[in-house]
Amino acid sequence: MAAAAADPAAGEAGFGFYVHVPFCVSRCGYCDFNTYTAAELGGGVSRDSYAAVVRGEIRAAAAQFGTRPKVDTVFFGGGTPTLLPAADLAAILAEIDREFGLADGYEATTEANPESVDADYLAELRDGGFTRLSIGMQSTASHVLKVLDREHSPQKALDTVAHAHRAGFEHVSLDLIYGTPGEKAADFADSLAAAVDTGVDHVSAYALIVEDGTALARRIRAGQVPQPSDDVAADRYLAAEAALDAAGFTWYEVSNWAKDDAARCRHNLLYWDGGHWWGAGPGAHSHLPGVRWWNHKHPATYGAALADAAEHGGLPVAGHELLTPEDRYLERVLLLTRLASGLPLADLRPEGRAAAERVAAEGLAELRDGRLVLTLRGRLLADAVVRDLTA
Repeated sequence: MAAAAADPAAGEAGFGFYVHVPFCVSRCGYCDFNTYTAAELGGGVSRDSYAAVVRGEIRAAAAQFGTRPKVDTVFFGGGTPTLLPAADLAAILAEIDREFGLADGYEATTEANPESVDADYLAELRDGGFTRLSIGMQSTASHVLKVLDREHSPQKALDTVAHAHRAGFEHVSLDLIYGTPGEKAADFADSLAAAVDTGVDHVSAYALIVEDGTALARRIRAGQVPQPSDDVAADRYLAAEAALDAAGFTWYEVSNWAKDDAARCRHNLLYWDGGHWWGAGPGAHSHLPGVRWWNHKHPATYGAALADAAEHGGLPVAGHELLTPEDRYLERVLLLTRLASGLPLADLRPEGRAAAERVAAEGLAELRDGRLVLTLRGRLLADAVVRDLTA
């Protein structure tokens, strides 16, 4: 991996940093992310020491490069990154700048749960170099939040947006989840209207996915709540497109809408456009030319592996894979098809171009300027379109 990391091509398609913060106060019933409550962490792991540990990985990462690429985007995800003090998040961002250098006009985003921040916290984040905030609102219906096991009230999410704007965040995003058992069409319409009214310039809306092993999956198996409906999810998506389009938002990825180009999440676009990134923290994945790898998953195991690796200039890596040409082809088709900018037809194999013609004839996409661009109906069936293109 060091050889791949030293490849000058690492920064040619854009270079980003993902920082995973695995802590949560409680586990949401639908969540299967690599997150841990205090009771699940066990010994040897502390929020107080976490920033220092991750900064150590950043220094180890920098040592893998011959020429270090400038960092265009940074994204703190989790978990709940904002359970760490704002000063700790700023210190990690500063370490990235010190070791790699933040590019001019960089984007630095952190996810935030409404109950974990206040006005002073957000002001400190902004002063610490963060440029973008992504707030997990999910819904403005209290009964929906209850099914999702969210800790915050509907009003707290709206107040957080106001605090972010006052702190000087020009780019603020709200995340919504639709299709939760018990959610009515009016509930989601109210959530969309509330999101628009806050003045945010970005909205993400995702269908609820019931993952095996989650508390929500167990409740559904027990018959306590109904299984989410695909038909309902499709109706909700159409409602999101109609409401957000009317409010001046434009889709740029199947689940993401922005007021203008500047409001788009550049870090996520880096993923979708085939850029490269380093993932720091437990379970974080990295991607550099020709190789993908991932860190040890549990924070205690990650911390121990990092401490051990530091003695001989290594990394806390649990596994890796070399990407074959077939892997890269499939991923490129999968990712670019989901973008409003579309998939270049020249990127497809002959059988894929024939499939593109069929997809367009079925009204699932348009072929324009040498690209395949999904129609609204095609966005509802994006996975099926990708299967056709890559069959």
